[in-house]
Amino acid sequence: MSEHQTISAEDFQNQYFSGHESHEFDLDSDHDFAADETGSLTEHSQFATLHAELEEAREQLFSIRDFIRFGVTQLRNYEVVVAQGTTDEFAEASAIVMHSLSLDWSADEQILDCRLTSSEKQAVLALLEERIAERKPLSYLINLAYFCDLPFYVDERVLIPRSPIAELIQQQFYPYFDANELAKPLGKKGTEQASKFYEHGLEVMQLSQPERILDMCTGSGCIAIALATRFVDALVDAVDIDKSALEVAMVNVDHHDLNHQVNVIESNLFDKLPPEHQYELIVTNPPYVDAAIMADLPPEFLYEPEHALAAGQDGLDLVHHILYNAADYLSPEGLLICEVGDSEWALNQAYPDIQFDWLKFANGGHGIFAITFDELITHRHLFAHYVQLLESQAQ
Repeated sequence: MSEHQTISAEDFQNQYFSGHESHEFDLDSDHDFAADETGSLTEHSQFATLHAELEEAREQLFSIRDFIRFGVTQLRNYEVVVAQGTTDEFAEASAIVMHSLSLDWSADEQILDCRLTSSEKQAVLALLEERIAERKPLSYLINLAYFCDLPFYVDERVLIPRSPIAELIQQQFYPYFDANELAKPLGKKGTEQASKFYEHGLEVMQLSQPERILDMCTGSGCIAIALATRFVDALVDAVDIDKSALEVAMVNVDHHDLNHQVNVIESNLFDKLPPEHQYELIVTNPPYVDAAIMADLPPEFLYEPEHALAAGQDGLDLVHHILYNAADYLSPEGLLICEVGDSEWALNQAYPDIQFDWLKFANGGHGIFAITFDELITHRHLFAHYVQLLESQAQ
């Protein structure tokens, strides 16, 4: 699907629950592949063996387990970058196989030795070939990604969901906020003493659950929707400057039947939000990739919208504005959660006098901090300095 095509919530629901579209790569054709300037594989190259390897697999492999193992090998052999929705080659290969078979992506041990039909083999290998040949992220190939165990429609208009913020949402930001039966305990892996909630580093306050939540830079709407499913009595505003991204967000809001709870707003950060909107929780995953990393992105990431990744020389252009303005919209007992990824170092350098509360994650992740209303007010003059500097540079 191109970035100019749209899909309705009904079409996405039908596609998601009916086994998804087929992939038309022909394993009987005589294609050789090589990497072009975008990273895709083209004809006549060192990758000429790919077609033969896929054909051999079709003839000699039989079970789900066989094809997952084969997929792992091929993804590694062809140095496919796996970091957008799945975290390693095994998870990616499992998703390719299970999706092609219209099965849940988590490989159930009981079905791993089931044998595939000829047409099922064709579907699995066609999707694997397309993933390797085009270097296109799997979620864009199938228009599907998962976040907080929920399915989301995605295409090249939005980033593929993958934020560690999911772990915080699943636990309802405990212990900062009080938790109920919808919170998903993680426990402490590798220890005998199980903990009901992982220790993220959030302040132990156990405030009443938020009534109004803001998801700033919502993209596909995944964070806003996940928040709405964990805080069912809260109203959630999903804000983004990009109208095309909001079209995708609205598809997902419709699909999850949350129009009554999630409000999609087109705005340049806080510009179109009324000041009387006071949020107990603001969550933001803004663009934060710095110029050096943007210049060296793997081919897979070039499919994602550049404006949703790039954020100036140090990756903090939007973060400075968010920190400066958030206090006007955060309630006095509210919490701001902000993801800056690898720009964590740059943020600490920009504000050496601020002790940011960097959170810890059981399932991996870094570069996410929490900050309270009082801290935003105390340090606002520091945030103002950088906002003024950015504005002067833009003139």
